[in-house]
Amino acid sequence: MKKHNFYAGPSIMPQYTNLQVIEAIKDFAGTGLSIMEVSHRSKEFVAVMDSAVAHVKELLDVPAGYSVIFLGGGASLQFAMVPMNMFEKKAAYINTGEWAGKAIKEARLFGEVVEVASSKDHNFNYIPKNFDVPADADYFHFTTNNTIYGTEWKKDPDVSVPLVADMSSDIFSRPIDVSKYSIIYGGAQKNLAPAGVTFVIIKDSALGRVTRPIPTMLNYKTHIDKESMFNTPPVLPVFAALKTLEWLKQKGGVDAMHKINMEKAALLYDEIERNKLFVPTVPDPEDRSLMNVCFVMSENYKEIEKEFAAYAKLKGMVGIEGHRSVGGFRASLYNALPIESVKALVECMKEFANKY
Repeated sequence: MKKHNFYAGPSIMPQYTNLQVIEAIKDFAGTGLSIMEVSHRSKEFVAVMDSAVAHVKELLDVPAGYSVIFLGGGASLQFAMVPMNMFEKKAAYINTGEWAGKAIKEARLFGEVVEVASSKDHNFNYIPKNFDVPADADYFHFTTNNTIYGTEWKKDPDVSVPLVADMSSDIFSRPIDVSKYSIIYGGAQKNLAPAGVTFVIIKDSALGRVTRPIPTMLNYKTHIDKESMFNTPPVLPVFAALKTLEWLKQKGGVDAMHKINMEKAALLYDEIERNKLFVPTVPDPEDRSLMNVCFVMSENYKEIEKEFAAYAKLKGMVGIEGHRSVGGFRASLYNALPIESVKALVECMKEFANKY
């Protein structure tokens, strides 16, 4: 039976990427060596790194004056690296969920953090509006897509201070104006590559403004100057990231992917709204994520939640269980998930509802 992979991360990869990685594990670039054992300083791998950087810049239309680096440590390390490199006196954050909260916790180690708004009062089921960012903040940080609660920012915020974003789970899924940002970062294991590599897009002029000494490995300039080769990078995940970027380019780029993603999300949200058994966890359609569709059983059908979970699994749906803090179900519709899988889930929901 075909499996439909809705895991929130690590998550589905394009078949193109999987097959290219398999071949590179057997013989990378005709070297007779596996990608897992080749030197990161070999000309063959340096070409991979250079091409991955070039693809990111092309696909996101990154302006001049920005650097792209690939690091280890995941977005969780970036929660500390951002303030280490940017925080001098005060930072502004908005709290829209678990990962935003973790970023705030790390930033508070460096000084005053102004939490400009929070959606915690309704279990993070909306994006706060009409908040004010202090004009004297060193930067404003937000999390673009909230995988656990199923909310997403659909537009780049307009603020008067440097803008920093964690885009771990929706990078390359929709157009963004990179010129509005000082730093964009994210773990790759949701929309780009296997776990183990982190992408960071940095406005060069945003650095060098803090007076504290920065440990060498935590200094963005270290990795910019050494072109992500200061220490051994996560070689295989970087190669996989390049193949995903190539696939994305073949598909028509970010604009084309955004159109497909909106179609996939609309299919599933429409069924959730139509089907008497289910309700969305995010009330406002404007705030609903295109990447992580969260829903629960409606009030009259709570008792059959486990029965639906078992039925969905029987039909080949993998990874649709909701996060423990929300419950219910979560279908992650990342770039690599084909629309056929969304249609299969919708059909599964219809079939199950017909029993009741």
